[in-house]
Amino acid sequence: MKISSQFPTSLDAPAHIAVSEQLGYDRAWLFDTPQQSPDVWMMLALAAERTQRIGLGPGVLVPNLRQPMVNASGAAALCALAPGRVAVAFGTGFTGARAMGAKSTTWAYLGEYVRVFRALLHGEIVDWGGGRMRMLHPVGHAPSRPIDVPVLISALGPKGFAVAKELADGLFTVNGETAFAKEFTWAALGVHGTVLAEGESLDSPRVRAAAGPGNALAYHAAYEFGGDVTTLPGGQAWLDVVNQVPERERHLAVHDQHLVALNAADRAAWAAGSWAAIPTTTVTGSAAQLADRLAEYAEQGITEIVYQPTGPDIAHELEAFITAARTVPAG
Repeated sequence: MKISSQFPTSLDAPAHIAVSEQLGYDRAWLFDTPQQSPDVWMMLALAAERTQRIGLGPGVLVPNLRQPMVNASGAAALCALAPGRVAVAFGTGFTGARAMGAKSTTWAYLGEYVRVFRALLHGEIVDWGGGRMRMLHPVGHAPSRPIDVPVLISALGPKGFAVAKELADGLFTVNGETAFAKEFTWAALGVHGTVLAEGESLDSPRVRAAAGPGNALAYHAAYEFGGDVTTLPGGQAWLDVVNQVPERERHLAVHDQHLVALNAADRAAWAAGSWAAIPTTTVTGSAAQLADRLAEYAEQGITEIVYQPTGPDIAHELEAFITAARTVPAG
């Protein structure tokens, strides 16, 4: 099983990716979240200049944020800077869309978008938005076409898996969803969490910084997808803070600091005991416990673990995680 890293796109992301390469991570993915991040292609380009081996890609691109040519051109440029190292993942949009008050794209739209994206990279003329277009990049502006870039699709539910099965080179999944992993030769699973020191408590300040944002994801997702947040530890305290915000602006309160730190609602939930959910919502535990969890994921068909560290010491989190991961038995 490959071990990759993932980061919220930040000005420090290229440096974090360079550390990932030094530690032996196979690939690094960056979020496409323009409401809280610099441009994902710009930061990936900087990472390409600072690395030699590690795979690179956006994970995941949200189709309704850009016209297909924009992403095709970005992918082509990254291929020129990091030949043989690029993969691209697409999804319908969670924080990348909802944090700006937008709805997720439909699976039909995402499917057509991926078809057009690939056709553009292959040098074809495509129809989009009522017009016809083709990559016209001269020599020195992009690699010559065709450009082959592996595409993963982030899918949850039967519609998404059907699109991924038809169009993708692999599956990019989250939230512990492994039901369809064995149907793909490349199945990546995003995880969060931290390696606990002996005797370290889940409600410690360090664990709050390192695993708290990943734990908060469960609250953000439950709220956005119509679940009952109050069934989670501290969920009522979380919801009370969100409900104080005018309804048209609540998405701003929900997604503030998403997977970076704790927002006001997340902090209220933490004080009310949300930390108790960490063993369920994240991959957190001793090094041996983490190795056991990763071995279980491998048995379920996951071929790539995508670890996103948080907190003030990203290098330490990356090193502790991959050290634990290396103890997972091969095969």
